[in-house]
Amino acid sequence: MKVNILFLSAAMCSQLALAAPPPVDPAMLELADQSRCLGCHDVDVTVRGPAWRDVAKRYRGKPEVEEVLVEKVYTGGGGVWGNDYMSSNKRAGKDNIRILVKWILTLPDS
Repeated sequence: MKVNILFLSAAMCSQLALAAPPPVDPAMLELADQSRCLGCHDVDVTVRGPAWRDVAKRYRGKPEVEEVLVEKVYTGGGGVWGNDYMSSNKRAGKDNIRILVKWILTLPDS
């Protein structure tokens, strides 16, 4: 009986570990907050804009996508993830946007 309970407990813990999303770099979240990204985006949840893990899944590994995404964030636009329009984010600056885009593209699927 004790062996069964121990096995069941271990199995449940391993499932919880699999269900938890990978940890997120707090420095990148701080940069995203300072760049005013978190009002519309989240790592795991669609807010107004797409979840960043979804962005990574869609664009990861595509050639030259990094610069395309940097320009999209910098100038804004719409029609890619539904009908919402993404405001330009020139205040963040292209260097910070590039850092964030590179990081977003490394996010694993949840």
